[in-house]
Amino acid sequence: MTTLTPGRERTRYILRYKDSTRMNHWFVALLFFAAALSGLALFHPTLFFFSNLFGGGQLTRILHPFLGVLMVLGFIVLFFTVWRENLIGRADREWLRHAGDMLKGQKENMPAVGKYNAGQKLVFWAFAVSLLLLLVTGFMFWAPYFFHLVPVTLRRLAILVHSVSAVVLVLSVIVHVYAAIWVKGTTRAMTRGTVTDRWARLNHPLWHREMTEGHPPRD
Repeated sequence: MTTLTPGRERTRYILRYKDSTRMNHWFVALLFFAAALSGLALFHPTLFFFSNLFGGGQLTRILHPFLGVLMVLGFIVLFFTVWRENLIGRADREWLRHAGDMLKGQKENMPAVGKYNAGQKLVFWAFAVSLLLLLVTGFMFWAPYFFHLVPVTLRRLAILVHSVSAVVLVLSVIVHVYAAIWVKGTTRAMTRGTVTDRWARLNHPLWHREMTEGHPPRD
């Protein structure tokens, strides 16, 4: 895919995400913010004002678990779309050993990576594990449907794990968003579905080779 801007060189674009994947991503993202804000409203009295976004406290208590379940269902679709590309291998461990160079902006010292680097993969698995824990523990104290099936002590433990998992998820999302903004040209992948040839060569050279020459990267 190429475009030609008057007075400029021809720019080549590479498809990174299909429309269905991007729509699913934004579906999950919107539900994340809704579930996070409604959850914060229920987490502590000082944050209860967030309940005004959902029609008050009672409606917030009703909506929060349903929003969470929908978010997890959306992520499950995304998970089975990209999980193979997020498996961690030897090359990723090498990338992590050079992570300090990445933070310093010294990309030339980083090992070549495929579609996702090790940092992106770790964030993906943090999403997966935290959402699984949120789903399981959420059912354990979901009133009035399931909470009465779980002993009080186990229910209290579930609330603790649910809270810790929510913190991990929120921090992972912050890292995900920051990285997307920090690496210029990345957000285009999820807004338009494509990235420039230069961006792909610079940030994901093995994936670039696979897309342009048909040679899949080796681990």
